[in-house]
Amino acid sequence: MKKKSPALVSPSTQLPKCPTGIQGLDEITGGGLPRGRPTLVCGGAGCGKTLLAVEFLVRGAAQFDEPGVFMAFEETEAELTANVASLGFDLAGLVRSGKIVIDYVHIERSEAQESGEYDLEGLFVRLNHAIDSIGAKRVVLDTLEVLFASLPNEAILRAELRRLFRWLKEKGVTAVITAERGRESLTRHGLEEYVSDCVIVLDHRVYDQIATRHLRVMKYRGAVHGTNEFPFLIGDEGISVLPITSLGLNHKVSNERIGTGIPRLDAMLGGQGFFRGSSILLTGTPGTGKTIISANFAQAAARRGERVLFFSFVESPSQIIRNMHSIGLRLEPLVKRGLLRFHSARPSLYGLEMHLATMFKEITAFQPHVVIMDPITSLMDAGTPSEGKGMVTRLIDYLKAGQVTTLFTSLTQGGHILQESESAMSSLMDSWLSLQDFEGNGERNRVLYVLKARGMAHSNQIREFLISDHGIDLVDAYIGVSGVLTGSARVAQGALEKAAVLADQQEAAQLKREVERKRAALERQISGLRSDYETEAVELRRIAEQVGTRTFVLGTERAESGRLRQADAKAPAIRRAKLSPEDGNG
Repeated sequence: MKKKSPALVSPSTQLPKCPTGIQGLDEITGGGLPRGRPTLVCGGAGCGKTLLAVEFLVRGAAQFDEPGVFMAFEETEAELTANVASLGFDLAGLVRSGKIVIDYVHIERSEAQESGEYDLEGLFVRLNHAIDSIGAKRVVLDTLEVLFASLPNEAILRAELRRLFRWLKEKGVTAVITAERGRESLTRHGLEEYVSDCVIVLDHRVYDQIATRHLRVMKYRGAVHGTNEFPFLIGDEGISVLPITSLGLNHKVSNERIGTGIPRLDAMLGGQGFFRGSSILLTGTPGTGKTIISANFAQAAARRGERVLFFSFVESPSQIIRNMHSIGLRLEPLVKRGLLRFHSARPSLYGLEMHLATMFKEITAFQPHVVIMDPITSLMDAGTPSEGKGMVTRLIDYLKAGQVTTLFTSLTQGGHILQESESAMSSLMDSWLSLQDFEGNGERNRVLYVLKARGMAHSNQIREFLISDHGIDLVDAYIGVSGVLTGSARVAQGALEKAAVLADQQEAAQLKREVERKRAALERQISGLRSDYETEAVELRRIAEQVGTRTFVLGTERAESGRLRQADAKAPAIRRAKLSPEDGNG
């Protein structure tokens, strides 16, 4: 007998979720924190535990109409209100409107004395009153260490912790409880993570002198959730967990093609340029012209009436604008018309998560059609290789979701064109152009070729990349038995080929003249023979006529002679008849 497969859980029986309103956190947790259950947020000092708890409470009251209670054991109401004002949270206004209650519980370990059985009954009464006074749906306790700091009895402490979590569940409120990290466990007491239905671990680490905050959902009873470690940012609009743009590959694509601003480069891409919304990688060694191609791409987009956002991590906007004057490119009018906006910052200014959040903010505010990152490798150096690739992945997904065409320039080192970092990053790109240097004959020349272009026909040939006062041009590189020739070598080879062609032309002209002379001589001979032929033909006709005349005359004479002979033969008979006697006597 076959066993019946278990029935799938219907959406109505899934674990109820309480949305936090925190950007990215609800996506990672699949909808929010477990409703009506306690969630533990633990981490070291300065990792953002209190701010996450406050934002959970504020957004619940402002966005989801769920009043909340904040019970603080460290910061007073005035201190807490002032601290979160920098994030744009009007905590005081929510308190005045009755949406939030802040209850500061002062606990001083030196003033506490243990007498009799220790319990939290007084805390439960106080917390219950605050919840009932506004009908709170959300509760925050910040932090547990202060509450139990004066209790040395480990057994009583564990019992009261269990009792606290059980009481919160029975009350039916969604609770966030903050706690400090322990040395050998998530918390100092090592129990909170076991009695909590959801555990979120925050971390604030420093790598290569750059600080980065990370968030991880370590535990979530009854729900599927992301278990990876995600960087998050504390900005002027609260907390944002950054990897939300990389959770799926469901963005739309476009068949529209856009020009690069360089006609011969468009010709190498099937004559139409790149797909709109695609990601483009332009790699090259220093001085090969990556920024110049980027500026031409930006100008072409602006001329189409599209907005361009140019992120520069090496040069200032004024320096880029000045440098483009040398090739006849004027970017100032585009900036004044609001079609081109620059954003420049050193990669070492802050960590990758802050750079990414800043770029998201600029993109959201400007709503560009084209984004340029010059160079993206400088930004990736601000973190580990995995963090850099993750940052680029999230950025690409975010831009593709908005159908934004993005050009990334990548700085490579001489002799290591296809480095591991570029190869890994190129797998994320739709198109890859490579700029390289060819050195020889005492000079350095640039070449460009298309390594890949997804979804379109593209050239596989090398083009020499020329930069002049009039802009950019791509010319055919000479490829012969000696290899690829560029610059003066290509010009010299071209001159040799022109000289060879000229010599061939001269030889051909001389041969043509000789042939013409022989043809003229032949024609003269033919003309002479034709003249002799015609003379002889005339003479032949004259002789023929004479022969004919003679023949006629001769014939006539013969006929006449015959007639005469016949007449002469008849004449004697007549005479004899006349002389006959019978005729005379009759």
